[in-house]
Amino acid sequence: MPSSPPLLSLSDIATLARVQRPVVSTWRRRYPDFPAPVAERGNRTWFDGRTIADWLTTTGLGNTPAGEIGPELVAHGLVRLAEEIGVQRLVSVLGALLCLHHMDEKPLADITEDALLDRVERMDPEDEFFRRELVEDPALSARLAPLAEELVEAAYTPGGAHEHLMAHRHRLGLTGPDTGSLSPGLRRLIVRVADPLGRVRDDGTLTVADPHALCGDLLHDVVAALDDPSDTTALAAERSAFLARLTRRRLELSGVPELGLDVQEGDELEERLADPDLIVTTLPYQAGESRSRARVLEEVESIGDLLGEGCTAVVVGPADALVGELDAREAQIRSRLLRSGLVESVTTLPGGADPYRPGYGCAMWTLTREPVSAARGRVLISDIGARSLESGVGEALAEDILLWRREGHHLGGHDPRYGLSVTVKDLEERFGAPLVPPGPPVSRILSRTARDRPALIAEAEARLSEAESEARSHADARGPLRGGLVRRVGPAPERVTVGNLVRQKRIVPVKGHRIAAEHIEPRGQFPVLGPDEVLGRAPRDGRWIDQVVFAVEYPHAALTEPGDVVYTTGPEFGAMIDHEGSSVVAFPARILRVNCEARRALTPRVLTLLLEGASSAQRPARAVRAPRGVGEIALPDLHPEEVARLDAVLAGAERRRALLDEQYAELDTIRRLSSAGFSDGTLAVPTT
Repeated sequence: MPSSPPLLSLSDIATLARVQRPVVSTWRRRYPDFPAPVAERGNRTWFDGRTIADWLTTTGLGNTPAGEIGPELVAHGLVRLAEEIGVQRLVSVLGALLCLHHMDEKPLADITEDALLDRVERMDPEDEFFRRELVEDPALSARLAPLAEELVEAAYTPGGAHEHLMAHRHRLGLTGPDTGSLSPGLRRLIVRVADPLGRVRDDGTLTVADPHALCGDLLHDVVAALDDPSDTTALAAERSAFLARLTRRRLELSGVPELGLDVQEGDELEERLADPDLIVTTLPYQAGESRSRARVLEEVESIGDLLGEGCTAVVVGPADALVGELDAREAQIRSRLLRSGLVESVTTLPGGADPYRPGYGCAMWTLTREPVSAARGRVLISDIGARSLESGVGEALAEDILLWRREGHHLGGHDPRYGLSVTVKDLEERFGAPLVPPGPPVSRILSRTARDRPALIAEAEARLSEAESEARSHADARGPLRGGLVRRVGPAPERVTVGNLVRQKRIVPVKGHRIAAEHIEPRGQFPVLGPDEVLGRAPRDGRWIDQVVFAVEYPHAALTEPGDVVYTTGPEFGAMIDHEGSSVVAFPARILRVNCEARRALTPRVLTLLLEGASSAQRPARAVRAPRGVGEIALPDLHPEEVARLDAVLAGAERRRALLDEQYAELDTIRRLSSAGFSDGTLAVPTT
């Protein structure tokens, strides 16, 4: 941060803590250690932001997770600076400082104006990246240098710090049609469909281009998806000089080598460096009343002209031009595109693709030069306009397009979930009509499912019989469940808090990890356990993270060990045992790990039972005070022999519960299939 600490008003503190404004006043009255104000201006009281952040972290008050308080404070400081000096100036100077840090690999803290200017002249004499931004106002550059250094320390790398700045750009006020604001889900879809790893050449190189770079979001996302950005050539064009330089710095910070980087100020790519293997772009936004649909289609045509054999482009633009009904002149241009054989797929996207222009409908085209023979003369047309890109829809759509690119159309091939394969001839007969699937692809899936339902029900019935047989065998071998529990005679066991158990090394607390939403998938190698999974609000196998993503993005995070107790204190207390281990615990969920070698050791089952039964874990309704931390929960300190006996009872009950759950799952499957079959009239009960 700058030398002076960020100042917060009481309203700012409420925003930082994610509570209502009166709650902060209550804290000031109730807690003697609440930080004292450092300034009075008019009728407002100001507090040292760092002191407030430390106090919130120490006390655990408020609704902001401890790990997010620091970044939120930094973001608040950035907003105040943007208000003071202007958002473009702030983003330019901070980005320039981060790029300087990256290129000369030296810290920026405590740097003087003269030393800063010397480094600028030495590292960027031709003003390719940051010279003009830093020499324009040396005093401001030196003032912001400590903030840039702090951002680097928080993000570990200058590139990570710059992406943190980009993530907050709309909050800072860098908005408008020219800056780009595609939703995170759409950006992930574009990268998945672009398939940069699949486009890498045999020599390990890739050339990616964007003729309308804006802030460089799509180019950055593609480069970030590669194993080694240093083998990448990135070409871009951008009409705004400010955004062109921002994109140039962003790609340099992403790892693209300087010799493989060219960002032109204007509308034309510098194609002499290399032919693009991949093009990703968002066509510039224009208001509907001034938009030329013919010009949009001509722009797509010019992008197709840049593609060499086997190369691909992913283009996002206005839906009215790309998939809407057209007049004769406009339809002629689209017909020419379709007949060229370049158009691989056309997708109507859901609303909200651009969160800052909710009324702006978007569509996505993919173009491929010389597609596989089974795809020639056909276009994959999809419509997810009424769906959300989340919940696996984006992943399924990307899989449809990638399989179409690889296999084309053939009997017995992949059946698209959200589209249909349509011949160009059929589209020509519907000259000017909207480019939407001629029929619902779901009907194919339903008809196939209807044919398969009797067999699926029979399989579920067979699995149910096996589960029932296993349960009977277990009951015959073990007999009825008899825990032999009786009323305790004599004094109750002494109580011990979880905090004391930790200090006695009988249990070990382990923090959860902050997992970015974009890294969580419906499938993967490591299950992700968060509050919803612990509280039973979501299935335990519903969220996963890829093993490679986990290793690269979270190198310091660890997996659970078998028997770890995963717990959460919000929105209510809950605990579960991860018997298998190898899971990722997502904050605010955490872990209590039983030390089996400790004196008077507990077991995971007994610890979980005692935690669930502890009344102190519950938070009173409408409470102002934050819920007690798990360290304050008091548990009965059972004798080791009693712990062993109780664990045996719990293990028996747990095994029987698992056997019953297997039967319930098959019964639910039978009921679900039967309900669907009788609802659409495809199932019947035979006469005996």
